[in-house]
Amino acid sequence: MASRHKLGGRFTPSLLLLIFMLLSVPWTPNSQGRVVDLETSFDEPVSSGLGGRTLLVEEITATWCPTCASIDPELVQVADSHGSRIALIALHPSDGEDAFQPEASQQRIERLKTIQPDVADSTPTFVVEAGVPRKGYDAWQEVQRDILNTELTRQSTSQLEFEVIKTGTGYQATITTASLIEAEGSQLTFMLLEHEKPMPEGAINPGGDSRDRVLVGLAECNVGNNTITSAFGYSGVSINSTCASSFSVEFGEMESWSLILVHEATTESIKDGGPTSTYGAVELAKRSLAPASMESSATSLLIGSCAVLSILAIIRKK
Repeated sequence: MASRHKLGGRFTPSLLLLIFMLLSVPWTPNSQGRVVDLETSFDEPVSSGLGGRTLLVEEITATWCPTCASIDPELVQVADSHGSRIALIALHPSDGEDAFQPEASQQRIERLKTIQPDVADSTPTFVVEAGVPRKGYDAWQEVQRDILNTELTRQSTSQLEFEVIKTGTGYQATITTASLIEAEGSQLTFMLLEHEKPMPEGAINPGGDSRDRVLVGLAECNVGNNTITSAFGYSGVSINSTCASSFSVEFGEMESWSLILVHEATTESIKDGGPTSTYGAVELAKRSLAPASMESSATSLLIGSCAVLSILAIIRKK
């Protein structure tokens, strides 16, 4: 009989359940978050679906960065292969050289700097749930490990849902559900990403004609006092009663976009020693999916295999 690695002399039921979960749905390329077709009209409200377990993977990038430009198309398939497990966000700095320099991105970079002061020292840099910065083209293996480790240690999350409807000038998104596991020192944040954002003429451009997943809109609503504390890139931001029941943002026409609702600690709470990772996040995207391929299927299989191998490595050390 083949030998088995044991923990404390036997496989625990919780460990067996964990291995089963890692080999199931989340690793398949068809496990997408809520992505709607580009032809969707939004004449009727479209819901993000109820969620909360999506992890934020924030990339500090720049339009002038050759390495960033070369990796940008690859990250489209990476995001699709992970489905609703992650929300991949590109942060472009206000450095005087980047072709976009959205205020929303710089605001987010400043938040990350309160946690990791050197986070923006080089590009590309990836950060999973405000964790250790992973720098350079070859950092993705470490990023994958950070994603897995965060999933393995994460307990309960806030449950979030919002809906988007067409307006005369663009779109309006409003929270419909916010069951929060923590209120004190926390905020609800809407992040708007533009897909395939065109590069302006004359810009330093070592890559293609566009960049993907660019954070162009950011709005934060303090749950403790129900006030909007920041708003960048939206045509309108409002609350009728509380952040959790009526926080709403409006944005103009955009061919392809993603909207992410996040429950997280306020920057002030983080400075006082509060949690740096999110309490929960959910995403709705209006975009085309990267074509399914053998490569993406193989990637998903590799992710699942790495997960099990990581667990077995832990067992061997016991």
